[in-house]
Amino acid sequence: MARELPHFHLRNLGQPRPFQAKGRGGSKRPSDVPNRAAHAQALLQAIDALPDIPATELPGVYLEISSRIDERLKKDSLDASGLMLLRIEDFPIPGGAQERATVFATAKGIENLRKKVDQFRTEDTPDREKDGEFIPGRPKNADLVQSVNAITEAGLRALWRSPPGKFPAADIAAVWEVWLEPQMTEAFVAAAPIFGVTVGADRLEFPEDTVVVVQADRNQLAQAVRRLGGVRALAAPTITADFFDGLPVAEQAQWVDELSGRTTYSDHPNAGYVTLLDTGISRAHPLIQPALSVDDRHAANPAWGLEDVKGHGTQMGGLALFGDLTQKLHQANPVMVMNRLESVKLLPDAGMNPHHLLGAVTRQAINAVEQVGPRRRTFTMTTTTGEDTPHDGAPTSWSTEVDQLAAGVSGGLRQQRLVLVSAGNTDNFTFGAGNYLDRCDHEDNEIESPAQAWNVLSVGAFTEKTVLPNGDPAQALAPFGDLSPASRTASWSSHWPNKPDVVLEGGNWALSAMPPPMRHGWLSLLSTHHNYPVRSFTFTFDTSAATALAAKDVTELWSDYPTLWPETVRGLYVSSARWTQQMRAHLPAQANKGQYMPLFQRYGFGVPDMARARRSASNALTLIVEDTITPYGISEKTGGDVHNELKLFALPWPVEALRALGNADVTLRVALSSFIAPNPSEASRGVRYRYASHNLRFQLNRAGENEAQFLARISKAAEQPDGPANDEDDLWDYGSNRRHVGSLHIDQLTCKASDLARRNLLAVHPVTGWWKSKKLLAEGLPSVRYALIVEIDAEGLDTELYAEVQVAVGALIAAQAVVQV
Repeated sequence: MARELPHFHLRNLGQPRPFQAKGRGGSKRPSDVPNRAAHAQALLQAIDALPDIPATELPGVYLEISSRIDERLKKDSLDASGLMLLRIEDFPIPGGAQERATVFATAKGIENLRKKVDQFRTEDTPDREKDGEFIPGRPKNADLVQSVNAITEAGLRALWRSPPGKFPAADIAAVWEVWLEPQMTEAFVAAAPIFGVTVGADRLEFPEDTVVVVQADRNQLAQAVRRLGGVRALAAPTITADFFDGLPVAEQAQWVDELSGRTTYSDHPNAGYVTLLDTGISRAHPLIQPALSVDDRHAANPAWGLEDVKGHGTQMGGLALFGDLTQKLHQANPVMVMNRLESVKLLPDAGMNPHHLLGAVTRQAINAVEQVGPRRRTFTMTTTTGEDTPHDGAPTSWSTEVDQLAAGVSGGLRQQRLVLVSAGNTDNFTFGAGNYLDRCDHEDNEIESPAQAWNVLSVGAFTEKTVLPNGDPAQALAPFGDLSPASRTASWSSHWPNKPDVVLEGGNWALSAMPPPMRHGWLSLLSTHHNYPVRSFTFTFDTSAATALAAKDVTELWSDYPTLWPETVRGLYVSSARWTQQMRAHLPAQANKGQYMPLFQRYGFGVPDMARARRSASNALTLIVEDTITPYGISEKTGGDVHNELKLFALPWPVEALRALGNADVTLRVALSSFIAPNPSEASRGVRYRYASHNLRFQLNRAGENEAQFLARISKAAEQPDGPANDEDDLWDYGSNRRHVGSLHIDQLTCKASDLARRNLLAVHPVTGWWKSKKLLAEGLPSVRYALIVEIDAEGLDTELYAEVQVAVGALIAAQAVVQV
């Protein structure tokens, strides 16, 4: 079965209106200029010196328009006819004061402005009579033109709305707030990296503006602003959790009331649930209570209480509903909470669970909540253990039980489950001088159990929080867009899965003159406090916070497509992730496949993009196939165990659209997701093929390779899974060493569009697993589910891939072939 995801539509956030300027009082008409013709000629020359918008393919030009001394600009005329007034300010100058306006002008706006100045130079309004008094005509557009002293192309400072002293210094990368027209946000975010501008993941939405945080130097940002347009203002980032956490109790409660008043909670009967296996959740908090029913709090041990005594679970619950509260409190738009909460206390209020019972307690927790009945649950666990360290990526009793629960071979209900697990946190007191990444990458900081489990979605942390208050002697330890210092990494060999799968915001640390680095309120996230109303807000951070944010995303994505399998949702979400520019900066200029390994070990596949996960726009096409396969069988000829079948898909490529692109590059990304049944016997610890019940792979035919040749190549690869890599000529970015591990396989290739048009055969086939046993197969041939996600991305190219494939996708051919030896 194949599904194409629908178009991703931007919400209509309203038409932008100009900022209101501070006036000096009065509305007197600008005084006549001494020399009308000379004044007009000077302004016309200034207009002619501006960039030719059509010739330079600019969306428009930013203007700085200054008034004559002690005159007021005619604001209405600067916000009409292709001109958009963005801001206006008073500036003291020798001899008086001057008003300066920042205006965005389209080509039409420039032409209209030129016309008005020329009319002022050559035309007068008719003479008239009013109340018996003769009033002679004046130059046309006199109020506008006579108020203007100069017109120049604006620089970044003209858009700056923070105090002048906070304007970033030249030649250094800085963090900026960029205020955008809502309708232009997606285009700016998509194209800004071309100019070296890194755009953060978080956004603020106001009635007339969308605010994103970016990192760039002044030249990079200036180029992006000039070439892309849509920018209404620039500012220094000031949105931090520290402000709200530091408020008095009564004021915190007022902010809670304000946010509650503009928040709507989904009451859809099929809403997705974030099921937190944590310390419990407090229902007292007004932001939590509407999403958490009294009957939806449970405990792994019936003797435990249900209240959150420690506070961690309530923090995670707030993030799973709202994300970082800092952004929600600062914005003014209505907030829709799509998710509901379930709480299962996994940790006792005092002490810890015995290490040998961690798997059993997790199973008891899941059994307890599933007694309520069937729901679409995102099981979220931010608890890990260091007692299994070092495990070097190999299975432990806890990770194996979590694998069993996800695969549906354990638990009271035998069903597949979507499980998220945090990667575990580092100890800041072990950090000294030197590059913090060297410490994060050290084997002592390997990802904690059970996050190495094959079937779970493992979440690490990165950070975009780098701004500290003026005068603070400390500095942010991690650069914008890099690994959070709290996040553990995978130091193990290629035998075991790529972990973490993704990274989300987990906060940063502040480093002063002497180590160790410490947490800082400005570098933290904000969430709900368990002890409301004594406190409303609390700082939160680390991979726990990142995992709660991922749970929010995943549950919302699953609610968009409620019929998808857990395996599919995992694959779709992880496949949407990309490395930030800062992460990719650790790669050499011409990276080979092996040099990607440190990125996978730190960041997994990168930062997920919900818009990418949801969309199938006109120039990006996503196909989803959910199917089953019987990987192994018994040979009728020899009686031995064999690979039983593969699935061959003739992909409905938009052949004509791809051929029309010719030598232009397009990117193909493939994800294959399946849940394995684990076998953690000692003999399996160093052999991936003996831990997993089955192992699946995907292969794409080469340009010019027919079906028979393709199937012959696959058959050889299936029988020799650890043989010489055979994809070096296939243009895959990551290659078999990174792709052929775990139960989630993702790779991408970039090739000429005309070549991709000839690569339309994609196969899913098995390689060996512990199910491939004659004794086991004699009892029956087990089948397994898998999800295949295929995306073509021709971003930036003038093409219509989706339109052509829309007709063909209904006829997607899935032909089954049997391979026996």
